[in-house]
Amino acid sequence: VLDHLELPSTSNNRHFELIDKRHQSKDSVFFRDGVRRIDFVFSYVDEPHKEAEKREERRREFENNLIKAGLELETEDKKESENGKTYFVKIHAPWEVLITYAEVLNIKVPIKENDIPSVTEIPFECMFQPFRLPENVMHPEPDYFTAPFSKQRQELYLIHDKNATFSQSTRNRIVYYILTRCPYGTEEGKKKFGIKRLLNNGTYTAAYPLHDCQYWKKASDPNCDSERYTLYMEWARFLRFYKEQPLDLIRKYYGEKIGIYFAWLGFYTEMLFFAAVVGLICFFYGLLTMDENMSSKEICDPAIGGEIIMCPLCDKKCEYWRLNSTCMSSEYSHLFDNVATLFFAIFMGIWVTLFLEFWKRRQARLEYEWDLVDFEEEQQQLQLRPEYEAKCTQKKKNPVTQEMEPYLPLTSQAVRFCFSGMTVLFWISLIIASMIAVIIYRLAVYAAFASLMKNTKTLQPIQGLLTPQLATSVTASCLNFVIIMLLNFLYERIAIWITDMEIPRTHLEYENRLTMKMFLFQFVNYYSSCFYVAFFKGKFVGQPAAYTRMFYHWRNEECDPSGCLIELTTQLTIVMAGKQIWGNIQEAVLPWIWNWWGRRKARSNPENLYSRWEQDHDLQTFGGLGLFYEYLEMAVFVCKCHRACNLSGLECGISPLHLFLSNRYRDYRYPPDHGKKYLHTMQFWHILAAKMAFIIIMEHVVFIVKFFVAWLIPDVPSEVKAKIKREKYLTQKIVHEYELNQLKQKLCEGRTYEDMEREVIATKGRVELSEAM
Repeated sequence: VLDHLELPSTSNNRHFELIDKRHQSKDSVFFRDGVRRIDFVFSYVDEPHKEAEKREERRREFENNLIKAGLELETEDKKESENGKTYFVKIHAPWEVLITYAEVLNIKVPIKENDIPSVTEIPFECMFQPFRLPENVMHPEPDYFTAPFSKQRQELYLIHDKNATFSQSTRNRIVYYILTRCPYGTEEGKKKFGIKRLLNNGTYTAAYPLHDCQYWKKASDPNCDSERYTLYMEWARFLRFYKEQPLDLIRKYYGEKIGIYFAWLGFYTEMLFFAAVVGLICFFYGLLTMDENMSSKEICDPAIGGEIIMCPLCDKKCEYWRLNSTCMSSEYSHLFDNVATLFFAIFMGIWVTLFLEFWKRRQARLEYEWDLVDFEEEQQQLQLRPEYEAKCTQKKKNPVTQEMEPYLPLTSQAVRFCFSGMTVLFWISLIIASMIAVIIYRLAVYAAFASLMKNTKTLQPIQGLLTPQLATSVTASCLNFVIIMLLNFLYERIAIWITDMEIPRTHLEYENRLTMKMFLFQFVNYYSSCFYVAFFKGKFVGQPAAYTRMFYHWRNEECDPSGCLIELTTQLTIVMAGKQIWGNIQEAVLPWIWNWWGRRKARSNPENLYSRWEQDHDLQTFGGLGLFYEYLEMAVFVCKCHRACNLSGLECGISPLHLFLSNRYRDYRYPPDHGKKYLHTMQFWHILAAKMAFIIIMEHVVFIVKFFVAWLIPDVPSEVKAKIKREKYLTQKIVHEYELNQLKQKLCEGRTYEDMEREVIATKGRVELSEAM
């Protein structure tokens, strides 16, 4: 059967070419000719709709402009699709388009093989062999010195095969750059352009690059590298969790952003291993010394804690209680609140510094190896957001490029920033209001739990462990977690909306502003309840007959006699574990179910019925901000762990009971028959001063050690500095030799000797300067 295949001609008009499809597998990443590789795919459904004619006009104009930009298109009729409704438009970027935009985007291309020998030697290398991957997986490409591509100097670069010069991720990046800036007409007096708008208004249903094969088997086409299959077999499977990551292959297949994320995630996991080991040692120290803890021994002692009658913890339904009823909770509190906890807090303060400094070194190495040096600055200068270009109608000269470009007036920026700031403050105030509501819940239900546990016989055997305080804390933490997730869900959409409203200039500015809003909000959202338990709960209780009350109604709650740390641990555990469980359901379980439901077609349908572009069309959408949420989640998790360690370090050990538990409530006050009735004793002020002095001294010691470690460890390894200098020198030298050859050719064409001599001297001067640097 012969089908009409739509191909672009060298002119702006289109023509039709007949191609035999009988021998063309649809599980392919090439056009029907089997030569031109598919770099991007659009999909749309041509169904009756009130805007169907307008959408058709947009598609026609957009695709015509893509052809004018040099891209080549091939359309699959809906009759060829699995559902019989969807059109697929395949896009190919020819060589001329690739080299043109490689120069625009300052993409680096190999100029010479790296001649600096690797000097990194790992002690006891044989011990790490079980964790290693094959060399062709770890390093799929040779190591080259690179230089920014120049279309006028193609002879300088090591271009052995035009089809392999640019990786598929780089080709996708170039095509996407064109797609986001290609116009498709004028509507309401404004110029409209970009694939994002066409996706938002329903003109296209999806736009995506293709995987090179199915993840569970290699591609049948010998021209495909089947890198997706290799990544799955060597890296993504669960049974490979102990193996090192093939970062170079990840970067080659998915691009630099994805590669950097997994490099950071792997490095963070490695560093967490050392923190986990120290944490386990501190935990086992608390477990082994539990029987030696003076406070819990006296609380559990019937002759001491059993004889101390404590005041009721609420105004109604609460009775007097003996101190030894909290025996088990005080023993478990010692697991997290002991001398080793202080050491762990100091260790984590230093660990964070080591984490940052060693990551800077790892990042510097990756920046050089992946040609990302100065990448951020280049992105800042070169890549204006299409939304910025569309919404900013005024223009001014860029002081760097000296070209006219759109800009947003200062007054408009100020108004947008003020509105954005007020919105963020409003949502933070909602967090504080919700935290106050949870505190009121804790105060209101405590009496109910106390009465329930007293009158329920089935709960009496576990009353030593399940106290009213613990029951209140657990339920309040669960309620707090639900509120946290709900506020996060709502605020994410608000944050994106107000960031779009600000109209950031570049993608980097957009990500930075969104990061600031999201991180500030989530920091307050996750930690506000923890700060309350750590620093405020039990500090403003008052004394009998003069208790402090919230809103003059609810009596402020007290900490357990062994302290609030066990409750803080409960709070952090519920929030962190709940967040991880919910995140795994969202990011792993649900996508796996949906992908399995869609992938069943690929396993049951033959290749000639279920094409490569249809298989990828059925995958879950990652989203433009997918990595942003991954980084944000990990950053919040890191801060939460570090904050938990620091909070635990600020809870000082409890003194022996005979020093302060002579009264029937936990505090340092004069007895009712003293002249300073219920006022704080001098011992209270001495202990408070000792705590403050300890915190200040410990903080300064940690800061001094942190600054010393940061100064001691250089941000860039010495061998990376040598490679960067060597690459700059070689680039200048090769360019110099190239220009000399060009000058010789110009001399043969009749140029004067004086003109040639001046150009030679200038070129040599640049090379000498490079050598000196």
